[in-house]
Amino acid sequence: MSNSPASTSPASKSPAKAPASFANYRPETRLVHSGGLRSEFGETAEALYLTQGFVYASAEECEARFKGEDPGFIYSRFSNPTTAMFERRMIELEGAEACRSAATGMAAVTTAILAPLRAGDHVVAAKALFGSCRYVVEDLLPRYGIESTLVDGLDLDQWQKAVRPNTKSFFLESPTNPTLDVMDIPAIAEIAHAHGARLIVDNVFATPIWQSPLALGADVVVYSATKHIDGQGRCLGGVILSSEAFIAEHIHNFMRQTGPSISPFNAWVLLKGLETLAVRVRAQTDTAAKVADFLAAHPKISRLIYPGREDHPQAATVRKQMRAGSTLVGFEVKGGKAGAFRTLNGLKLARISNNLGDSKTLVTHPATTTHQRLTPEARAELGISEGFIRFSAGLEHADDLIEDLDAALRAA
Repeated sequence: MSNSPASTSPASKSPAKAPASFANYRPETRLVHSGGLRSEFGETAEALYLTQGFVYASAEECEARFKGEDPGFIYSRFSNPTTAMFERRMIELEGAEACRSAATGMAAVTTAILAPLRAGDHVVAAKALFGSCRYVVEDLLPRYGIESTLVDGLDLDQWQKAVRPNTKSFFLESPTNPTLDVMDIPAIAEIAHAHGARLIVDNVFATPIWQSPLALGADVVVYSATKHIDGQGRCLGGVILSSEAFIAEHIHNFMRQTGPSISPFNAWVLLKGLETLAVRVRAQTDTAAKVADFLAAHPKISRLIYPGREDHPQAATVRKQMRAGSTLVGFEVKGGKAGAFRTLNGLKLARISNNLGDSKTLVTHPATTTHQRLTPEARAELGISEGFIRFSAGLEHADDLIEDLDAALRAA
């Protein structure tokens, strides 16, 4: 990424030759080719630049670099050729103007929410959030004099009524973690913009393959790249995508000075992960849909939630703003926590983990893991029962996963 805060197109001012844009190609092509910078060696795979800093030909060049007058890299905390390639590829995939990558998904979420705000501002967020995201909104922001209000994200009237004169941001995830509610992004964006606020969307459960929040009216999109973008359980990472103006004014200098930045090695792993993202997500979505159909008819299941089915509570919204379902399935096992634990412990193929979007199928009990910090009443309000299980489809054969689930459920 260029070191000038005013420039947030990573490859545009790189000392290497700027790559050709692939933005007009289809997503699969962008995921393979966008953002590549070639050294004088002409390598096929993108180079990994494991360096902390950079050297300058003269003191004058160094001065110009720090002033932002000379394009190039200064320090890998806020700019690095490998990181720049990853960011450029995400820009062209998402259809954004600018991008910054972060050390983790939560670093991206926290930076996107906190960096533009100051004491006296107000944030409206959906109640249905990942536990750490709720911590940022409910507990962290008020410590710095930033007010927050949580609403039922499916109720447009609640978004409207929660707005105050000092409201600066709306924040939501859709589909939600873990109950897969799908919120009306265009309608919520319209409410935010009518009051001069921005909409930040966590798009992890949909992935950029199945949903494009910026095209739907959102102002900022965040990802935990740890999930599908890596998708193979190797490293952590986060992404913030928005306009040039938002990144330059609010994000670039915040990250430069505070340092929640991604390592070049992780950026390289994620860059290579993007090459197979579309293939993996399509296969995982197909598997999730088959698993959902199987579970919907199983006698041990009392509730099944999958965005690709017509019985999803927001099926009309899914059709309007998503190109397909999700790699995630939510289901409730009869027998509460004991029934859920017996099912989890009976699985031979699917692995118990709090991660998702992996090539291996992963199952989670949200009430005791990702959402355990919430009160029982708050979990019940969100539909996270003691028997609820989050299923993240991997790349195994769907029939093997169905047989594994069936055996575990029958023994539970």
